[in-house]
Amino acid sequence: MTLELIWWLTYVALGGVVGIMAGLLGIGGGGIMVPVLTSLFVLQGVPHEHLAHLALGTAMAAIIPAATASLLSHHRHGAVGWQTVRVITPGILIGTFMATFIAALIPTRGLAIFFACFMVLMSLQMLANLKPKPSRSLPGPVGLSGVGLGIGGISALVAIGGGSLTVPFLTWCNVKLPRAIGTSAAVGLPIAMAGALGYIINGWATPGLPNAALGYVYLPALLLMAPFSILTAPIGARLAHRLPVALLKRVFAVMLMGLALQMVYAVFTA
Repeated sequence: MTLELIWWLTYVALGGVVGIMAGLLGIGGGGIMVPVLTSLFVLQGVPHEHLAHLALGTAMAAIIPAATASLLSHHRHGAVGWQTVRVITPGILIGTFMATFIAALIPTRGLAIFFACFMVLMSLQMLANLKPKPSRSLPGPVGLSGVGLGIGGISALVAIGGGSLTVPFLTWCNVKLPRAIGTSAAVGLPIAMAGALGYIINGWATPGLPNAALGYVYLPALLLMAPFSILTAPIGARLAHRLPVALLKRVFAVMLMGLALQMVYAVFTA
């Protein structure tokens, strides 16, 4: 078995795992993809200064198909608050797109530390099962646009579809959980698209990237991960009705922390 074939099979497996976890726990794949891709890129000899950027851009692009499928599914169930989506999306697009330009200026180690800190905080929230209590209504257009800027900016720096930020915000604003999840799914698509485009533009013609990279998006990983994540997501959704999801969420939270710390170790020892 050639080394290249081993890489391809690894990307397929990563896509499959991401799909199952997304279907099982309703969690996007950036928390898994970014640290694993970073470690794989280290082994493949990608220059140190491009490791985190290539992992973030590739993960963002890989989220697009899954975000599309999730949006359509929630729309069919009438669970998307389209008025909220229309108002928040301009801020989401601007925040996500502009944050990729900021990311391009941050060294790999800085991005890895920010990613790890965010994932540790998210994992602790999952372990403690902290949920904001509904205490207010949705803000007006200006307020929602500002929230969109923030959600988009953070999402671009850690390659997430925004669900871990959007759902708590919406539930805090008295949006019922099913509608909050559906609305968050709809917001995830513009986040992924703007983030992927921004990373492509920022990595365009950058020397030292792999030959098969489109900017900061590594096409072989994208083309192998994305379809398998879509194929395995329904498996995860079915398992969600049979397995102790609350316990699995805690296990997943610990795994996220471990992967984030592994990413920091990889970029500091590469």
